[in-house]
Amino acid sequence: MSATTVDTATPDAAASGDVLRTKSWKGPIGLGAVALISLLVFGIGTPSGADTTFSVATSSDFVHLPTLTIASKLAAIVLSVIALALAGYSAYLANQYRKPGLWLPIVYGMAVMGALLSWAGAGRDNTSIQVTGLLTSSLFLAVPLIFGALAGTLCERSGIVNIAIEGQLLAGAFFAALMASMVGNAYVGLIAAPLAGALVGAVLAIFATKYWVNQIVVGVVLNMLVIGLTSFFFSTVMSDNPDLNRSLGLAALPIPLLSSIPVLGPVLFDQNLLVYTMYVVVIVFQIMLFKSRWGLRVRAVGEHPKAADTVGIKVNRTRVRNTILGGAIAGLGGAFFTVASGLAFGKEMTAGKGYIALAAMILGRWSPRGALAAALLFGFADALRVQLGIIGSDIPSQFLAMFPYLATIFAVAGLVGHSRPPAAEGIPYKK
Repeated sequence: MSATTVDTATPDAAASGDVLRTKSWKGPIGLGAVALISLLVFGIGTPSGADTTFSVATSSDFVHLPTLTIASKLAAIVLSVIALALAGYSAYLANQYRKPGLWLPIVYGMAVMGALLSWAGAGRDNTSIQVTGLLTSSLFLAVPLIFGALAGTLCERSGIVNIAIEGQLLAGAFFAALMASMVGNAYVGLIAAPLAGALVGAVLAIFATKYWVNQIVVGVVLNMLVIGLTSFFFSTVMSDNPDLNRSLGLAALPIPLLSSIPVLGPVLFDQNLLVYTMYVVVIVFQIMLFKSRWGLRVRAVGEHPKAADTVGIKVNRTRVRNTILGGAIAGLGGAFFTVASGLAFGKEMTAGKGYIALAAMILGRWSPRGALAAALLFGFADALRVQLGIIGSDIPSQFLAMFPYLATIFAVAGLVGHSRPPAAEGIPYKK
């Protein structure tokens, strides 16, 4: 039996802009299954009489919020029931051909994660869940995913499939570490990283637009090429000359007053330059893609290149420029792994983050704002893995290591629903 029932909404409902053209049960079923597991494992499975402590205050807050101690079992059960109710409401909306608002997945995710943390911290009297630290890590760990998802969005909106995000991130990480070490300044690495990513993007653009090679194949080959080249130079040049691979980091730049706001201050306004740059890039490209003539032309090239050509838009030139620009943005995200984190370069240190960025792009429905939200979800999954390891959770370490990737699979398979990529994506334009 199919989980999707094809049906057509009424014309009046369709005019509202808040309807589905098909009755899709995949999302509600996935939400309900996870909520039920949460109730059975985190709610019923939490020992009675245990408490969980949540801490939100930091030393820089001008108002120190008190720690919160709650009954673990009761909290896990209540939060799981809330998640079940939200899953039921999403099923009701699907039956009415209506889309759930953005608030629903946000509240649902908070309920499930709250139940998980209540269960994980139960009975740990000497350890508290550091909420502010968890949120700060979530944002920081999401940075390369956000840049990578933005790169994919720019490329695919113009019709080029960018599977090479992994290679662009890795090239940016390598070049950032190399140039920063040579000059002795981490900010130089921040400038150099986009150049490496743009170079990988240029190769992808040439093969995709001039030689009409399958773009997915080219992207995979470029990933393997960058992995091979960076591993070779790491084993030869950097290993023989440690001064070319130093651990140089960007300093945190707290914004006066704003950084002292409880919870939000340390999370949003006590970061380094790369994070602040990410804020600007997301806002600029959200506006440019959907509110400017340039964005209209880019989307036209990705949806109907022949029609765009007839009104004078240079299709292949637009695709080449966007692919190079997307590569530069992904390369900038690669700087996160080295200079932004204060780490030296290591072999394959991106660890598949480029593919997770692709998933964030799809989950975000090819928009910068959506990519930001999806990347934050995956960043939270990664930060949660670290937090659970710190408090000594009973979850096996092997499962914790898989957690971000399992979250990616579930989000794309269970939450995306019916998403339509740009119509001309991956199709070469031959004049």
